[in-house]
Amino acid sequence: MQQSANKRQYGFVELLTPDGYNPKLKKGRARGYASAVLHLAPASLSGYNVCPSATLGCRAACLNTAGHGGIVKRGETTNEIQLARIARTRLFFQDRFAFNALLVKSIEAHIRRALRRGLTPVVRLNGTSDLPWERLLLNDGRTVLETFPGIQFYDYTKVAKRAIANARGEHPANYALTFSRAESNQADVDAVMAAGANVAVVFNLPAVNVVPIGYNGARVIDGDADDLRFLDPRGVVVGLKAKGRGRRDDSGFVVRMAA
Repeated sequence: MQQSANKRQYGFVELLTPDGYNPKLKKGRARGYASAVLHLAPASLSGYNVCPSATLGCRAACLNTAGHGGIVKRGETTNEIQLARIARTRLFFQDRFAFNALLVKSIEAHIRRALRRGLTPVVRLNGTSDLPWERLLLNDGRTVLETFPGIQFYDYTKVAKRAIANARGEHPANYALTFSRAESNQADVDAVMAAGANVAVVFNLPAVNVVPIGYNGARVIDGDADDLRFLDPRGVVVGLKAKGRGRRDDSGFVVRMAA
């Protein structure tokens, strides 16, 4: 009943996507975690920009088109997943009070579901966005990180200042950020790594489909083994396989590996 009401009122069924709907998130269950992700419409797709540091390559290779998000029926230009992401984003900007209330309820519901299954609930709020959740206030004047201090939150970001501040311990302890490399932010990559933060790099891999051993002088770990970036060791490169439109990237956003 509530899901139908949300669909009629807001244009989407759920604010957060539970781990059962994403193959990569499902992998976290093997380590005892249940992830819920907030997917907004990336960059300026909704008419509002939620990715302030997105490069052209990032926009072209965005995971917004991976999986079911990229499946469009013949003769159509979009799908229900994209429309829901746009609706969530517009609600965020046009009625923040309602959005915040739904966010709190959604996280509380995710916590209950995870605990019933014997799993530890974790939350990723920038599934396809790059918003500063460490600064955004909920209706009670606290950030979501402060409202749920016992819940681990984690995200990727292309904002170097956020990644560096996070690595220096300037954010709440329950928030972990991984910086994302793009085709034109190498100076930021170097600064972030010097601060001790991890950097995610997207690779277009040969048939062997294994991330390289090292990149930019750092050890590479397989970021597709699961989505639990807060468990990664410090000072590593998180290797990700190109997905969706990213497999056709020629901007330099995706690092091409020799076969």
